[in-house]
Amino acid sequence: MTTTPNSEQLHTGQHLTIVKVWLAIGLLVFALMMIAGVALRAAQGSAFLTLPPDLFYQIMTLHGAGMVGVAGLAGLAVNWYFLSHHVALSPRILLIALLLSLLAVTLIIGSILIGKFAAGWTFLYPLPAKSLGIWSTAAAATFATGLLVLGVAFLLVYLDMAIAISKQYGNLIKGLGLPMLFGRTPLDDSHPTTVVASSMVIIVNVCGIAVGAVVLVMTIANLLAPSIAPDALLMKHLIYFFGHVFINATIYSAVTAVYELLPVYTARPWKISRPFLAAWFAATFMVMAVYPHHLLMDFAIPAWVAIAGQIISYTSGIPVLVVTAFSGLMLVYRSGIRWDASSSLLVLGLFGWAAGVVPAVIDGMIKVNLVMHNTMWVPGHFHFYLLLGLLPMVLGFSTYLAANGQQGKSSRVPVYLYSIGGIALCLSFLVSGAMSVPRRFAVHESAWQWLGNVGAIAGSLVLLSTLMLALPILAKLKNASLQHSV
Repeated sequence: MTTTPNSEQLHTGQHLTIVKVWLAIGLLVFALMMIAGVALRAAQGSAFLTLPPDLFYQIMTLHGAGMVGVAGLAGLAVNWYFLSHHVALSPRILLIALLLSLLAVTLIIGSILIGKFAAGWTFLYPLPAKSLGIWSTAAAATFATGLLVLGVAFLLVYLDMAIAISKQYGNLIKGLGLPMLFGRTPLDDSHPTTVVASSMVIIVNVCGIAVGAVVLVMTIANLLAPSIAPDALLMKHLIYFFGHVFINATIYSAVTAVYELLPVYTARPWKISRPFLAAWFAATFMVMAVYPHHLLMDFAIPAWVAIAGQIISYTSGIPVLVVTAFSGLMLVYRSGIRWDASSSLLVLGLFGWAAGVVPAVIDGMIKVNLVMHNTMWVPGHFHFYLLLGLLPMVLGFSTYLAANGQQGKSSRVPVYLYSIGGIALCLSFLVSGAMSVPRRFAVHESAWQWLGNVGAIAGSLVLLSTLMLALPILAKLKNASLQHSV
């Protein structure tokens, strides 16, 4: 049985201050990117706003890169905060990562707003080098460099987390609980759920970011020396492996808030079990193997890759989601939980994560994918994950932190508005996809525009309710001094 260090020894005021800075920046960026998202849907509806196509694609690139980046940073901040109660993490490393992230954001925003880069956050090869004169080679290279710098920031934190877990528990395999899963050591139900989740996130996202670094360097090489022409299908595989793993890891990081805070609200411990460990072990492989469902329309890929992508798309949501969602519901059931904004947001996050897998599984069917993958169905699926899954977890933790852990003090009205707006926005995407409305189109046919207007109104409600939640958090966060007990 591994002894967990004393929380007071590990979680200093310096740790908390840096996490609060990360969260404050994250909430502000989320709000700004929501404004960009509302503008995009409004432009597709044409009733409230019109945008020139070149500006539309710049904003689309900014919205995509900004949301993916801030989702990763916010999820990492939540994960780091709770892991710091179990292992000795370095606040200096987190501060360096924050500074590198700010540099990366500056490069990415500059490449878009000044350099007019508009190839989308996925920078799909060879589009960055084929701008038809809209953006320069320097702008594309600056965008890719910004993503590289952001990857370095994440890798520094993950390295620190991996070293700390290894020092405390022996290695990441033991942190993941595999000796207990396979019966080599007795089951220790006090083994922290956050350590299990963190070990998985480190393994998958280090792989994802490393692959991302390779494809970004190849992209930059092609931009600077066009004679260097990588294989396009290989580049697409690398890009989608990186992107899919990275964005999935954000919610696997943020779910640590559910594991740590729901037991506080319900006064019931969230104990690990062999099914829990098996779920996280399976998810480690599935998260890295599921990305081929983005490539099902590529006739050049081997049939077995497409089949594997479809099967894993069916099953990838089962392990952690079923265990986490079911355990979370059992934790809440007849617990006498005191509902407030924080607890409501955490449970909403579980719902968004669990329900968001349904459109993903549908899209993973080859026959459906051939018709719907390049439609608005896909943004509907990942907005469900992020808007109703990840962000409520981050907001729930931030609300709890700003209230210094005082339960029942925060209003649930903004949560209701957020839920209504978020579901309506996601449905506007999913219904559009079911009607075969294409994604990444700046101009929509008149028959589709009402859905863009609905999306703009729903997105505005999401923005308003987010501000209703975030502004009190920002006002109180500076004086928050919560020392979460483990």
